[in-house]
Amino acid sequence: MNRIIPVAMLAVALYGCSGSDSNVRITNDKPQAAVPKARSEPIFYNGKTYQLDFGPASGGAYDMVVSGMSSKQKKDAVAVATSALGYYACPDGQKGRLQNEPSYAGSKWRMQAKCG
Repeated sequence: MNRIIPVAMLAVALYGCSGSDSNVRITNDKPQAAVPKARSEPIFYNGKTYQLDFGPASGGAYDMVVSGMSSKQKKDAVAVATSALGYYACPDGQKGRLQNEPSYAGSKWRMQAKCG
């Protein structure tokens, strides 16, 4: 009688583990690039919050717009845009890289960046 209880408990535990309905998928495939879509994100940088808007452009690049910075903050705008692109859209820890010279107009920095 004392042996039946541990054997029954073991059988119940093993039965519970035998289910094949799992939401976990194991694969050896490399991660795919993020689906390119337009985003608008508040970015906290150097103690202030700026607005970043970006969306896909041709050739795998992204149109980036940083709002809330002055015309003297070119390096900061580039840093915000490229690091945020790396975080939100680039696969495998790639960084965002600038594709053209940033331009400042209408209180916004505009540029294109690409993963890589």
